[in-house]
Amino acid sequence: MKTLLLAASALALSQTSSATEIVINLSEAFSEDLTETYGTREADVLRYEITKDIDGALTKAGADPARIEITIVNAKPNRPTLEQARQTPGLDMFRSVSLGGMKLTGTAFDADGNVLAEEAYKWFETDIRQASPAGTWTDAKRASDRFARRLAKQLSPE
Repeated sequence: MKTLLLAASALALSQTSSATEIVINLSEAFSEDLTETYGTREADVLRYEITKDIDGALTKAGADPARIEITIVNAKPNRPTLEQARQTPGLDMFRSVSLGGMKLTGTAFDADGNVLAEEAYKWFETDIRQASPAGTWTDAKRASDRFARRLAKQLSPE
């Protein structure tokens, strides 16, 4: 049910403040990671965050491309996902911490399918001390926000 709500929210966000169609794909390797390790529901969590970040960045930049295609190349959580905790009972959902982050690529298109901008961004935390208060996907969300702002800056009409 929560997955359905997240997907519906992501769809609503992608259509509220702009007419931009936002398509978020998963690399084959990351898709396998989700299936085997993190749980497929986590894709919806990441898609929601990326959609929210892109929509906000485009609105702030005053940009309105027709379509943006994004690929999540890789992502690592800061805390165990529900699937990881299920598979490995020794993991503590609250005290187990790791270095997280995300690698994304994206292309923005105009209505005729011409490329307006391309962006590739990767950020993974390098200091475990910064990860301790983090939620499951905190560092991935940080990478998403930075990616969105960089892409929107390229599309800004200024």
